Amino acid sequence: MDDIPAASARHTAGENAAVRRTARIVERSKETRASVIYGERIARGVISVGGLLVIVAVFGIMVFLFQVAVPLFQGGEQIRQVRHQIEPKPLAWLNADEFQSLATRVGADGRVTTFHIETGRPIREDSLDLAGQSATAVGGTLERDRVAFGFSDGTVRFARIGFDVGTVQRRNAPADLVRLNDRDFLSGEVIYSPVQTGDFRTITAVTTIAEPIRISERPIVALDYRVGGTVERPTIAFVTVDGAGIARLSRSVVQVNLLTGAERVRTTTTELPGLPEGTVVTAVLLSTSADRVIISSRDGFIYRYDLRDPARPVLAERRRVFPDGIAVTAIAFLNGEQTLIVGGSNGAVDAFFRLQRPAVETMDGFELVRARVHEPQPAAIIDITAGQRDKSFATTDAEGRVWYRHSTSDQVPFRFARSGDAATTSQAMIYPRGDGILKVDDRGMVDSWTVHEPHREITWSVLFGRVWYEGYDAPGFTWQSTAGTDTFESKFSLVPLIFGTLKATFYAMLFGLPIALMGAIYTSEFLHRGVRATVKPVMEMMESLPTVVLGFVAALVLAPFVEEWIAAVLLAFIAVPLGLLLGAHFWQMLPTHLALRYDGIPKFTLMGVVIAVTAWLAYQVGPLFEAVLFAGDFKAWVNGDFGTGTPFMTLLLWPLWAVLTGMAFKRFAGHHLRERVRASARPQAGRLLFAKWAVLAVASLIASWLFASLLTLIGFDPRGGIVDTYAQRNALVVGFIMGFAVIPNIYTLAEDALNSVPSHLRAASLACGATPWQTAMWVILPTAASGVFSASMIGMGRAVGETMIVVMAAGNTPIMEWNIFSGLRTLSANIAIELPEAVKDETNYRVLFLAALTLFVMTFIINTFAELIRQRFRKRAFQL
Repeated sequence: MDDIPAASARHTAGENAAVRRTARIVERSKETRASVIYGERIARGVISVGGLLVIVAVFGIMVFLFQVAVPLFQGGEQIRQVRHQIEPKPLAWLNADEFQSLATRVGADGRVTTFHIETGRPIREDSLDLAGQSATAVGGTLERDRVAFGFSDGTVRFARIGFDVGTVQRRNAPADLVRLNDRDFLSGEVIYSPVQTGDFRTITAVTTIAEPIRISERPIVALDYRVGGTVERPTIAFVTVDGAGIARLSRSVVQVNLLTGAERVRTTTTELPGLPEGTVVTAVLLSTSADRVIISSRDGFIYRYDLRDPARPVLAERRRVFPDGIAVTAIAFLNGEQTLIVGGSNGAVDAFFRLQRPAVETMDGFELVRARVHEPQPAAIIDITAGQRDKSFATTDAEGRVWYRHSTSDQVPFRFARSGDAATTSQAMIYPRGDGILKVDDRGMVDSWTVHEPHREITWSVLFGRVWYEGYDAPGFTWQSTAGTDTFESKFSLVPLIFGTLKATFYAMLFGLPIALMGAIYTSEFLHRGVRATVKPVMEMMESLPTVVLGFVAALVLAPFVEEWIAAVLLAFIAVPLGLLLGAHFWQMLPTHLALRYDGIPKFTLMGVVIAVTAWLAYQVGPLFEAVLFAGDFKAWVNGDFGTGTPFMTLLLWPLWAVLTGMAFKRFAGHHLRERVRASARPQAGRLLFAKWAVLAVASLIASWLFASLLTLIGFDPRGGIVDTYAQRNALVVGFIMGFAVIPNIYTLAEDALNSVPSHLRAASLACGATPWQTAMWVILPTAASGVFSASMIGMGRAVGETMIVVMAAGNTPIMEWNIFSGLRTLSANIAIELPEAVKDETNYRVLFLAALTLFVMTFIINTFAELIRQRFRKRAFQL
């Protein structure tokens, strides 16, 4: 008995020792080692610094893009203004070199004065041999170096008023150079200007005049002149109007002997159809190709001649451009001769396009259309001069004001005015580089303005509004930054690029988002654990595929295949989902023990087999499908060559009607079917559900066909809208490949969000009698909505910024149409294509950076909106 207390004491001592050891263990567990604390602090600091650096980097990128794009909207500046007096004389013509060094003024009496522009110093006095006559009319080319003079005796003489530019090495330069200003030196009649290589550029005025050509017996009152052809066979075309109002077109072909330099000129003259009696001609214009003549009159009319057949000239159009009492005082073609600028005695300045319009009352099917009404000047327009490199022009009014304009952007960057009385005759010209204006009047006053306006063609309306460009029937959104001709006008609307970005994203998400989300839900809630461990890593590995490889496959493999088998591809969109649904219903008919036994890898393998078989069946049945619904040629059908839109609309509306018929069945008969299914064994329940599905599928197809037929009866046709002319590289191919690229992102993140939902929510839902599908849709998905939405937005961000796939597979056509069979161009693809060839700091270069900034802002807005929605989903999830 004594051993019992001893044993009890030992037991108690043992318990106390165990308690003390436990206490020591618990006490040690409450203490955190210093290394862990410091490691956590370091990790926290590194993460914080890294996050801040990311924010700084993003902000720095935005600032850089903004800095490069801002000069587009800063406007121009006047660098220098020069004014001086030269000898007064009647003014006939004016020209200056592109470096703003020399200017040549030609008087109506043939006297030529060449002077240094900045200092006004006379360089050369010369005289054209006009046989004692004074010019009654003058006209010249856009470059202003070729001039024609008309005289009172009905003759015309051609002259060259230009400049020869060369280079001289510094060691060969004359020793008697006289400094004129901080750049130019003078030796004799030659200007020397140092260049970056250390040598000198030389500029010499050149004036020559040819023998007279008799055109009429009456004085020449209006004249225009153009030069074309080749070096060895130049052509000269000029149009004259004499004192009797008779217009004549003359063509001269000059044959040059390249060995001897001798010239032989052959001239033919054609009289144009007469003008109305009493017409007072104010100006005449001739196109370079000599296929058009424009004559303006004092009574506000424009007369347009069609000269495409020189033997049969036609007065194609007579149009009043100004109200009664307003005279047309000046006309000019802009660079490219597609825009006619008309100035009026009331100061009006309007731009006209020659457009081919149906049912017009003109002789040639073309019509002068008023495209722009520019800001008027306070006094009558007496002179219009066009820029040589863009759509700029300058207008001079009767009070001496000169406005430097840009037609396309419809703005007036500079307004120059000279104090004092207005001259009776004045003439202005835009320097060849477009960097200034020279104005001379008959009193000998010279005004020169040097300006810097590198982006005069850019305004907010040009970038984001509708602009009416030459050759287009109406205002629109157009991007075309380069072309193969010197007269091309760059078009910088960002709207087609923004539209292309949204279009590519829409079709990519339309294809990829449902597959990714459904795959994530199936993997998280229904797939066997053993299969899930393999499927998810494989999906994540898909994200590592380079987009350039995907683009290469899309352009060279997928696009030709889809074009060849387009009907089979469209059929596959129907056959594969139907095949999976059919297989699911047959799986539900299996006995429970078989369904459980073959769940997992066999079931997943069977799904792959069903997809492969249905795709193969679509491939085989594709030609029959095309023959029955689209008369054997789907691409001709989308062009609208034959047939109606009923077949395509039936297929397109079938999913919608399937949902509607399913909802109607559930409302009126769903409870009866549920009672029978609950009372039936699994195979019988599966057959009931299959019968319901088959009946609803057929009923929805019939309903869709009836509704599509009704739309056809009221005149609706999807062709010309979401479907239209087929191009090989199109949005459908982009949707396939970009959807394939974004699926791994969306799938992985959405699946993680679904798996992070606490398991007790699943258990509670299932314990309450909900099916796994009901649990997934009404419990798991709402709880994980914030994560699923974030996954979708990340995938959308990937699609918005995708570059290489779009570059290689989209066709790069900046058009605005939702046609799934047409190409597109996105902001990112446009930057990748054009930035390597863009000249630094030029307009195209800065607009591309503005496009990048636009993409940045779009992404920021989308992400901000997405974050607000995600926070709302998150609050709802906390309430569950």
